[in-house]
Amino acid sequence: MSEASLHPVITRANAISAIDFRSDTVTSPTASMLAAMSTSPLGDDVYNEDETTINLERYVADLLGHEAGLFVASGTAGNQIALRVHLTQPPHSVLCHFRSHINQYEAGGVATLSQAMVQPVRPSSTPYLTLEDVQKEVVLGSDIHSAPTRVIALENTYGGTVAPLSEVRRISEFARSHGIKMHCDGARLWHAAIVAGGVGSLKEYGKEFDSVTVCFSKGIGAPVGSVMVGSKEFIDRARWVRKSIGGGMRQTGVIAGAARAALDEVFPDKLAKTHGVAKDIESHLHSLGLKTVLPVDTNMVFIDLEAAGLDNSWLVEAAKEVGLRLGYGGRIVVHHQISSGAVEKLKGVLSTVVKRHNEGAYKDQVQTNGHGYGSLKRT
Repeated sequence: MSEASLHPVITRANAISAIDFRSDTVTSPTASMLAAMSTSPLGDDVYNEDETTINLERYVADLLGHEAGLFVASGTAGNQIALRVHLTQPPHSVLCHFRSHINQYEAGGVATLSQAMVQPVRPSSTPYLTLEDVQKEVVLGSDIHSAPTRVIALENTYGGTVAPLSEVRRISEFARSHGIKMHCDGARLWHAAIVAGGVGSLKEYGKEFDSVTVCFSKGIGAPVGSVMVGSKEFIDRARWVRKSIGGGMRQTGVIAGAARAALDEVFPDKLAKTHGVAKDIESHLHSLGLKTVLPVDTNMVFIDLEAAGLDNSWLVEAAKEVGLRLGYGGRIVVHHQISSGAVEKLKGVLSTVVKRHNEGAYKDQVQTNGHGYGSLKRT
């Protein structure tokens, strides 16, 4: 199957994806993904009989240096199931970055599913948490007034930035010395794995954690799906928890096949190209006198709206004028289907907004910045 022979609906979806900078979840299936969906062997995954899903679980577990894997519908499902398995008896808490997905974007799942508190921590000197940040906030000992830290959850990448393997090892050694479990929200870990001096090999990095969740619909470009990995005992328990929250699915090979095809097609080469595009956009921002809130390590660019005196809505509206889509908070996300033409249009949008601002075109408008990341002090 070629790209040209795709169904018209998919062809239109690909065209829309090419101009959409809101997220790397807006991609549409490629020919190889659609072919996998129609040809992958199928079985009932609740009975553990879907060969395509089983092979994907084993493949990802091996990549990350763990015994077993479990296919789930989303990264949120993987994170929450992992935490539920680790957290066996309240009182307990999960220590994580204060802006992490687990803390801010999973609908309070830690509280509702695991009866646990979240211990949000602000990094002091880098975008990611360091051992010193963890040691300052971790709850140890037997003080009955507190909920002891039972899990440290790290997100990599966070806001497109990479937490290096060396720092993660320091935190992991500390956690294990205190009997604390380590979980990685690795929704975009694929990106971190191809950054020089980043996380090392996936296997090296994965072994620093008791559980890892990786996503196929963020960056990799599959329609749906994630895999969580850990020990066989951990995954056996996770399968039980998955079933209890309605996560058991039947002929999952349809989506697991697409996920494997996406991984083979996009990782690492196409993914690496998105980093170069993001750097190109960053350079254009700098040429306009704009700054970024976070370092551009991978595929995300966060414009410092506050420092520039800009409002996100101005960017969104200017993008619409030329047929582009931008999201919240000055965030620009590059994915493997973004076209070179869209990148050039985006540069034009940025130049136009800065020019309009300098000429006073927005002087009577209320500046809200709409859920922006803001300056570093609020990162």
